[in-house]
Amino acid sequence: MTAFLVFSALIVLLLTGMPIFAALGLTASGILWIFEGRTSSVADTVFAHLNKPILMTVPLFVLMAQILIRAKVIDDLYDLANTVVGHVRGGLGVATVLSCTIFAAISGSSVATALSIGSSAIPQMKRFGYPERDALGVIAAGGTLGILIPPSGPMILYAIVSQASIGALFLAGILPGLMLAAIFAIWCMIRAGSTPRPAWAGWDKVGGAFRRSIWAVMAPPLVMGGIYLGVFTAGEAAAFGTLYALLVATLVYRNFGLKDLWDCTTATLRTSLMVFMIIAGAAMFGHAITIIRLPVGVTEAVTALGLGKYAFLLAVMAMIFVMGMFFESIAIILITTPILLPTLVALDIDLVWYGVLLMVNLELAMITPPVGMNLFVIKGITDAPLSDVVRGSAPYVALMVLGLAILLLVPGLATWLPYAAGFGR
Repeated sequence: MTAFLVFSALIVLLLTGMPIFAALGLTASGILWIFEGRTSSVADTVFAHLNKPILMTVPLFVLMAQILIRAKVIDDLYDLANTVVGHVRGGLGVATVLSCTIFAAISGSSVATALSIGSSAIPQMKRFGYPERDALGVIAAGGTLGILIPPSGPMILYAIVSQASIGALFLAGILPGLMLAAIFAIWCMIRAGSTPRPAWAGWDKVGGAFRRSIWAVMAPPLVMGGIYLGVFTAGEAAAFGTLYALLVATLVYRNFGLKDLWDCTTATLRTSLMVFMIIAGAAMFGHAITIIRLPVGVTEAVTALGLGKYAFLLAVMAMIFVMGMFFESIAIILITTPILLPTLVALDIDLVWYGVLLMVNLELAMITPPVGMNLFVIKGITDAPLSDVVRGSAPYVALMVLGLAILLLVPGLATWLPYAAGFGR
């Protein structure tokens, strides 16, 4: 009963349009006031959660992506993908998926991936006769890879809340991300049918496109490779990536001035402050539900029902899928993880594996109406009817469910790489 009242209060506040951090904070304050008669413990809780070095990766990775987008480095990235695979069956769709995959390893954001690649790809796809609805769908779905392929903003937040290794999570997202990208690409090839295809560009043009895009292609291996090889920590990698992006924009592309830096910095500041405020609200909420022993109660209820790990995970994935239709991904992470964490531990469910399952489910949330963020992003940059964007994305919902099922059946797709690299469970 207590869990129902807590969730009901939180959901009502969120449905009013109240910011996530405010809804979490108010719910937590109400719980503490009712059960403890005071809220004096809030300040120490918030400080403890925000006083973590890993949090500096958030603004740095955001700034890195902002600089590369504003310097138009991404335009060359799409040109490369289109030059290499544009001639194959469904080549424009495959090129778009490939571009989204590479940019996802730069931006860490699904919205930024859909916006950046979509702005370049959709006009090209329409020019070559690619069905508009299919073009809208592949951009919306390909953009979701930003959540799963590292560095991922939502993955960092999950790591903070669950205390899982961020390095292990980053590695765990690589193979599932590539798997989903491959599934999307195969679907594009199947779906293409007899769509007109441009001729093979030739090795000269491929070489030229690669030389122009080399700076974008090199960003992910330089940044993430440094982490995995032990050259620098995640925070240092984010700082290195930002410096790399700034040097490329100013010295190579030479189209990035002080005004651009100011615009990128202010955009980064707004995004980062929003994330930090949400983390603060989530810290309050997590502290409050711990005081009333809600996570312990959930664990005891699951134990009493006799659910095994797979039955529990199926129930959780179904719940998160429904929540994803109405709530933003960050809210889902910060609401559900503190409650489910003790049960995950009690059932011996690998937190890295669960984190990847969660990210794929959150990808689904990005393209499922009525609150699929990528759907509105694509509508915003194309002025296409929202119904067309939803219909174009619908097959990819089924493809992501297929990917989620594969990950449930084969956990090693997520866990093999991080543990082979030496990250202990």
